[in-house]
Amino acid sequence: MRIGQRCRQRGVSLGGLLVVMFVVVVVGILSLKLIPAYIEYGKAKAAIEAIGADRTRTSSVAEVRKAFDARATIDDISTPKASDLDITKEGNEVVISFAYRKEVPLFANVGLYIDFAASSKR
Repeated sequence: MRIGQRCRQRGVSLGGLLVVMFVVVVVGILSLKLIPAYIEYGKAKAAIEAIGADRTRTSSVAEVRKAFDARATIDDISTPKASDLDITKEGNEVVISFAYRKEVPLFANVGLYIDFAASSKR
C-alpha cells in the first residue's frame, strides 16, 4: 500500500449503529408488552377448547362456567371471565366462545387495543 493512498474502511458508522439499536429496543419493548396479552389469549382459547371437548362434565351452562372458572384460576386467566362466555349448543356439541378487547399501555398516555375472539367449534 502506498503512503498517499487511503484504504477505504468498511463497517457500520456510529449513526447507523444508533439507528439500528433504537429500532431493536423499540421492537423489544413492544414485544415485551404485547406477548403477555397473546399468552393469556392462548390459555383462554385452550381452556374453552378443552371444556368443549369434555362431553362428560359440561352438559349445562352453569357447569361450563364453573369449569372455566376452575381453569382460569389455575392458568391465571383474568380477562375473559366466565360470565363473558357465550355458550350455545349446536346439535350434540357444546360451543363456547368469547370476544374481548384488551388495552395494552405502551408508554405515557399511549396504548394499544387488541381485539381477541375464539370459539371451541372446530
